Amino acid sequence: MSDPVIFSILLGVLLVMLAAGLWVALSLMALALVALVFFANAPQGLVLATTLWGNSHSWTLAALPLFILMGEILLRSRLSNDMFSGLAPWLGRVPGRLLHVNVLGCAIFAAVSGSSAATAATIGRMSVPELEARGYPQSLILGTLAGSATLGLLIPPSIILIVYGVATEQSIARLFVAGILPGLMLVAMFAGYVGLRALMSPTIIPDEGVHYTVRQKLAASRRLIPVMLLIIGVMGSIYTGVASPTDAAAVGVVLAVGLAFASGGFGWRDLLAALMSATRTSCMIAFILMGAAFLAISMGFTGIPRNLAAWIGTMELSPYALLAVLTVFFIVLGCFLDGISVVVLTTSIILPMVQAVGIDTLWFGIYLVLVVEMSQITPPVGFNLFVIQGLTGIDILRVARAALPFFGLLLLGVLLITMFPAIVTVLPNAMG
Repeated sequence: MSDPVIFSILLGVLLVMLAAGLWVALSLMALALVALVFFANAPQGLVLATTLWGNSHSWTLAALPLFILMGEILLRSRLSNDMFSGLAPWLGRVPGRLLHVNVLGCAIFAAVSGSSAATAATIGRMSVPELEARGYPQSLILGTLAGSATLGLLIPPSIILIVYGVATEQSIARLFVAGILPGLMLVAMFAGYVGLRALMSPTIIPDEGVHYTVRQKLAASRRLIPVMLLIIGVMGSIYTGVASPTDAAAVGVVLAVGLAFASGGFGWRDLLAALMSATRTSCMIAFILMGAAFLAISMGFTGIPRNLAAWIGTMELSPYALLAVLTVFFIVLGCFLDGISVVVLTTSIILPMVQAVGIDTLWFGIYLVLVVEMSQITPPVGFNLFVIQGLTGIDILRVARAALPFFGLLLLGVLLITMFPAIVTVLPNAMG
């Protein structure tokens, strides 16, 4: 039986299982067993046992639950509210005014949470009622929140970059550092779009009527100090090589707990709730990763990835042509799966193709995260859209329409890092 036929059969089996509502992790494991039983000559039980055991005690993976816990702690503390209060006085005279709170607030919280959904929920809970009460247009409120919350996937520490690093055996520290400049580039693009819209239609932005003195702005900025210290402590220790990502995540959790208790409004019950939520999320992701590892091993036994890479090589596709095809593929896939599932489902098959045309796997990780960010605001399964719908009660299609310009900006970001790959690689190459 030819490889395209085998691949089509396996893809059909996967789609049937996912459509039936089976968990992604179980679907991956079941698909791997089908591949081993019918299309490979390997001991299924032995491969299953060794793969699951070998991928369940990775020291690198220990950073994942720690960063998730750090984000959960901040989500439940007053530190998130302090970000809004600290940023608002500085933005009163900027074109777009307080809409920039969504952009900058998401960027700051993304740098300490690592989660797109947590970023959307935290910043949206603060900013949406406040901005609506001040008369800002609903489409821009929802659009800036949906688009900017995707930064949680890119700006380090990013959960999905950890997943990609574990799946591809890349350096987590180098991936984190590679995401800094693209993340700042997207922040500038989002803020520029908001400012441009405000300049083109000045009547849609309400006049705040409140002006702050420099002293009042500086006093408000003190609320940002704890969060900024947390970001500097975590990322600074990784970039300088003082700590590994796992060590830095542990330090971040300790600092987050201390700051949350010191800020007030955070008690032992909140800490327990954060621990339980982080445990559920971490177990879900770890379970998916184990299923993906088993699928990757089983696909290796079938020989499909190796043959697919060889086939791509015979087509002599340019790197740009391959990236154009993959971009469409990932956007379509992201309409039906969450970002982590997209990464773990495709890595074992796509990576040999990418390496065959000479694309840097470190750069490809940032590209992949950017495309997955686009899928977070793509109906029907854009996670950010669901989060914002739950916060506001607004129809998900209206939220998707509001986020459409930011989808375009993310696509522009993909084009920019493709044309100028140094945006991704310059900082990792400067590391020791």
